[in-house]
Order: sequence, then structure tokens, then C-alpha cells
Amino acid sequence: MSQDGKTPQIEELTEKLSALRKQKSTLEVEAKNYAEKRDKLNQELKSLRGEISRLKNIRDEINAKVKELKQQRNQIKMEIAQKFAELKSLGRELEPLVKKKPSRSLKVLEKEVESLEWKIQTTPLSLQEEKKLVEQVKELESQIGVHKKIEQLNQKRIELKAELKALQARAELCHKNIMEHAEKSQQIHGELLKRVEEAKKIKSEADNFHGLYLKTREKIRSLQAEIAKILDDIRRFRKEISVEEEKKRREAEEKLLENIEKQAVEKLKRGEKLTWEEFKVLAEKGLA
Repeated sequence: MSQDGKTPQIEELTEKLSALRKQKSTLEVEAKNYAEKRDKLNQELKSLRGEISRLKNIRDEINAKVKELKQQRNQIKMEIAQKFAELKSLGRELEPLVKKKPSRSLKVLEKEVESLEWKIQTTPLSLQEEKKLVEQVKELESQIGVHKKIEQLNQKRIELKAELKALQARAELCHKNIMEHAEKSQQIHGELLKRVEEAKKIKSEADNFHGLYLKTREKIRSLQAEIAKILDDIRRFRKEISVEEEKKRREAEEKLLENIEKQAVEKLKRGEKLTWEEFKVLAEKGLA
């Protein structure tokens, strides 16, 4: 292809190159926008994941506390059952004693024993009379023993009931704490699920922008390859034109030198004076 044919080709390629570079520039702006949106969403996702982790830790701590409270409640229930069993056992132990309970009060019986013992110690008695009084004292002391045993068991029952009441109060408080913590755990879990769903949406959106970014970068790489090829073609055409122009220049120079040589020879034949340029041309040819 001649120079005249290559020059329009270069102009056409240059126009195409300009259009491709403009298109590439537009795509680079798009790719930058996609990357910025993706990075912004990924930053939001990172922050949201931190919030999710924080909520999980809070929920797990609350659940651990609920587990601990349930263990405490179970232990209290076992203690309550034990106290009930003890009360039942006391009831069985009291039942026969109550049936044997003397009609006279403990105070009356103790006063009578005291009176009999004083009489034994201070009054001259026959052996038979003393034996009879001692037997009476033993009988009375037996009745006093029943009174004291009943009193002792009743006192223990009062103490057990007080302990049982305290345990039941602890169990109720424990149950209340369990319910409050469980409700709080449910609230945190609900908030956690919302954050997880939000994170899924943000990740999906970020992945979408990343996909668009990759596709745009692929288009840019394709344009860059096309631009590189056009630049190579332009450089090749320009080099070919340069070679052609150099060839023409040399041919013109050679023709000029031939004309000068011919003119100088004609002058010599006519005996005319040569110019410096004419002399130089003949000298280079070895004709001077």
C-alpha cells in the first residue's frame, strides 16, 4: 500500500483509537463507581458482622446464666423435696406421741415432780412409801418426756417450715430471673436474626457490584488489547511511510546529484568555472 493509501488508514485508525480510549475512560469510571459501592457495602458488612458477634456473645452469656439459674432452681427443688420428706417424717413421728400426750400440761407435771422429789427428800417415809413415790416420779417424768419430745419435734417442724418457705421464695425468685433472662435472650436473638438477614442482603448487593466491577474490568482489558493492536498498526504504517519517504528522498537526492554531475561535466567541456557544490559532486565521483 502506498503512502497515499496508508495516510487515510492512519487517520481512520486514529479516530477509532480516540473512540476506544473514550469508551475505555467511561468504563474505568464505571468500574471505579462499582468498586467504591462494593467497598462501602463491605465496610457496612464488616461493621454489621461485628454487631452480630456482639449480640451473639450477649445472647450466649444470657443463655449461660439461664442454664446456671435452672441448675440452681433444680437444686432448690431437690432441697424443697427433702424438706417436705423431713416434714412428713416428723408428722409420722409426732402422730403416736400426740395420742400419748398427757392431759396435764408440762408445767403442771414438772411442778408435781418437783413437789414429789421435795417430799421424798424431806419427809420420813417407809421403804414402801418411798418406792411408791419414786414410781410416781418416773411416770410423771415419762409424761414430761412425751411433752418435751412433742415440743422438740414441733420446734423442728417450725424450723423446717421456715426453711421450706425460704427455699420456695428462692425458687420463685430463681424462676422469675429465668423468665426475665429467657425473655431478654429471645429479644437479643430476634435482633440477631434481623442483623443476619440485613447482612445477607448487604453481602448479596456487594457481590453484585463486585460482579459488575469484574465484568467492566474484563471489557476494559478487551478494549486495551484492541487499543494496543491499533497503536501497533499505526506505528507500523508510520514506519512504512517513513521508509517510503526516506526512499523518495534518497532517490530525489540521487537524481539531483546526477543532474549536478551532468551540468558540471558540461561546464568542464565548455571550460566554464564550477561552483563549489559542482566541484564537490565531481570530487566524490572521482571526476574532479
